[in-house]
Amino acid sequence: MSGTDSPAARLQALFEGHRLTPTQRRIAHCMVRRAADVPFLSSVELAELAGVSQPSVTRFAVALGFDGYPALRRHLREVTPAEPVDRPATRNEYQQAVEEEIENLRHLAQALADPGPVRQAARILAGSRPLPVLGLRAAAAQAYGFAYFAAKVHPDVRLLDEGGTMLQDRIDTAVRAGATALLCFALPRHPREVVDTLAHAKDVGLTVVTVADSAFAPVAKHSDVLLPAAVGTGLSFDTACAPMLLGRVLLEAMCDDLPDAQARLEEFDATAAARGLFVE
Repeated sequence: MSGTDSPAARLQALFEGHRLTPTQRRIAHCMVRRAADVPFLSSVELAELAGVSQPSVTRFAVALGFDGYPALRRHLREVTPAEPVDRPATRNEYQQAVEEEIENLRHLAQALADPGPVRQAARILAGSRPLPVLGLRAAAAQAYGFAYFAAKVHPDVRLLDEGGTMLQDRIDTAVRAGATALLCFALPRHPREVVDTLAHAKDVGLTVVTVADSAFAPVAKHSDVLLPAAVGTGLSFDTACAPMLLGRVLLEAMCDDLPDAQARLEEFDATAAARGLFVE
C-alpha cells in the first residue's frame, strides 16, 4: 500500500519471501513502523522497542540472510539514507502512547498515497451480496463499527463478531445466499479461530479482504487482499485508531462502487428524521 521509494516500502520488500516466526514478525512490524529510525538503532534498542530479546534480533537478521544485526543495519543505512526523527524526551507514558498513534496514522496516510489496494478491495466487497464482516475478540469492535455504517449503503451486511461452532455455518449460509467475498478485521492477539475461519472461507470460494495490524500477521496467508494498519502498543491494551480509520476509508471507497449509496443515505436520513431518532 505504500510508495516504492519510501523507507517503509523498502523494509517490506526486504522481508517479503522469508518465512518468519511470530517473534520475527513482531520485529519486522516494529521496524516498518519506525522505518526512519531503524538504521540508527542498536540491536538492544530495537529489541526494547519490539518487546523481544536482543538475541531474537540477531536471529532475525540472520534469517534475512545477514551475518548479524550490524550487517543488517549497515544495509539499511545504505538503502535508507534518512536522519532519525527527533522526539521530545519529556513526554509521559500517556503522551507517548498518543504520539505513537499519531505516528501510526501518519504511516497510514503515506500508505494511502497508492489508493489501488483499497479501491480493489472496495470493488470486491461492494459486489458481494450478502457481505459477511468478521471480527472476533479485540477486533469485534472494529467489525461492528464497519458493519453498522456499511448497512446504511450496502443492502445486506452480516456481522460475524461471535466465535463458536456456528461461525463456519454462518459463512456457509452466506455463501448459499450469494456471498462472494468476506471482510475480516484481525488484530493482536490473533485468535486461532479467526485463522481457521478464513481458511474455511477460502475453501468455500470466498475472496477474503483483511484489515490487519501488519502485513506479517498470521491471517496474511489466507487473505487475497491485505490492508495493513498498525496498532498502538504503548499502553497495557493495544489501541487501534489506524485500523478503524482504514475501515472507514475502505467504506468510503465502497460507496463509489455502490450506485445507490447516496440514495440509501438520504432515505435513512429522512426515516431517522421522521422517527425522531436523533437530537440536534
